[in-house]
Amino acid sequence: MSTQSRPSRLPVCVGALAAVIVLTWADQYTKMLAVEHLKGRDSLVLLQGVLELRYLENLGAAFGVLQNNRTFFIAVACIAILAMAVLYVRLPLTRSASGRSYFPLRVCIVLLASGALGNLIDRIQLVYVRDFIYFSLIDFPIFNVADIYVTVSVALMVLLIFLYYKEEDLSFSMKTGVQND
Repeated sequence: MSTQSRPSRLPVCVGALAAVIVLTWADQYTKMLAVEHLKGRDSLVLLQGVLELRYLENLGAAFGVLQNNRTFFIAVACIAILAMAVLYVRLPLTRSASGRSYFPLRVCIVLLASGALGNLIDRIQLVYVRDFIYFSLIDFPIFNVADIYVTVSVALMVLLIFLYYKEEDLSFSMKTGVQND
């Protein structure tokens, strides 16, 4: 492939950064709305016995584990965001040898980084994470939009790695440095 027809990494990375900013803003905006409309009030039932909006200030992780471990959560989020940035930059810009696109993996990385950043902002600014979505049908822990990003991206990554990509498609991650393809 000639260098003139080779895709440029800069627009792809700028697009990813823009997506992370927009998704993180959406998470922060929904949390602001939750504070404004739900804090100090009864739950807002959307589907009786299924789905509610209920405000919670969470000092821990899901199910209330690791309460008051702010430094730990901040460190994990920073490491995750850095790891996602490195992985994103290492992803080849072209299709894999087997013809598979790396776009689905790029979307997962952007979602995961956005979720980590959204909750990181809360932990740095507020000490806690603002949660407000509650599935009462299964008594699932209260969560937020950033948590949705993280959960969906991790689930999709697992499916992609095990069902879509072949081992050789992911060999780029084992190499050092940035690929120039």
